Amino acid sequence: MLKKVLGIFLVTMLFVSTGYALEVGKVNVPESITAGGSDLVLNGAGIRSKFGLKLYVGSLFLPQKSNDAQAIMAADEPMAIRLNIISGMITSEKMEDATREGFENATKGNIAPIKSEIESFIAVFKEPIKEGDTFDLVYVPAKGVEVYKNGEAKSVVGNLEFKKALFGIWLCDKPAQKSLKEGMLGL
Repeated sequence: MLKKVLGIFLVTMLFVSTGYALEVGKVNVPESITAGGSDLVLNGAGIRSKFGLKLYVGSLFLPQKSNDAQAIMAADEPMAIRLNIISGMITSEKMEDATREGFENATKGNIAPIKSEIESFIAVFKEPIKEGDTFDLVYVPAKGVEVYKNGEAKSVVGNLEFKKALFGIWLCDKPAQKSLKEGMLGL
């Protein structure tokens, strides 16, 4: 029992926020978080929508604010993306398909070097996804991308090259959605 309580406490401390910076799609986005042992500030946030449906809020947290997408993707420093699911229309299958397409776009079709990491990452979406779920994708240098669903650690995936492609889903030249990229970059 004590071990379980300590585990909950540690996960809670992982995502400590200091207040809300803004509201996006009825989601209160914190001004900062502590993730992977680092204090990160909100860089920006936006809504991913498709066919007029609002699907999720994407928020980018960095050690210091930046609007340079290429530098953010390349940086070997702690950072995080938070996805707050705001639609019941998102299913595990749709999230998997969209993520695969995002990796294709982010790598310009060259997924071969990180194919096994992509499969490990996508496995997180095999569990049912529902409105209100939160995914935290936390890059920790020399460790990889820590993946959390609703504050529960799910896996650690990849290295810096994988992180570049993962963050590229939202920040590359062909992002998931241009307006979401601009929001995450604080533009």
